[in-house]
Amino acid sequence: MIKILHNPRCGKSREGIAILEEIGEPFEIVKYLDNPLNEKELSLLIKELKCAPMDLVRQKEKIWIEQFKGKSLSDAEIIKAIAKNPILMERPIVITKNKAVIGRPPQKIIKFLKK
Repeated sequence: MIKILHNPRCGKSREGIAILEEIGEPFEIVKYLDNPLNEKELSLLIKELKCAPMDLVRQKEKIWIEQFKGKSLSDAEIIKAIAKNPILMERPIVITKNKAVIGRPPQKIIKFLKK
């Protein structure tokens, strides 16, 4: 089953859902702001994305700028910051079995699902 980590207020996230609807495969929408991922889930997601924790951070978010920008943070501290402030997480993220992709731009979702 395909999952999409979705923020309804985000245009790119809504575009991601539209792409999944066009593809026609069943998928589950996870509103991660309502049900935030914990540190363990974030660590697993980062492995599935094959990225560094910092690659998952929306660095232009007000919370990041005010609380974390310019600080030297370990990967564990970055993961903890995202867990406490889920708005910091890039979106949308599409997950299948044991792989994932950040859908920015949303066309990455199409390429990802064709593999």
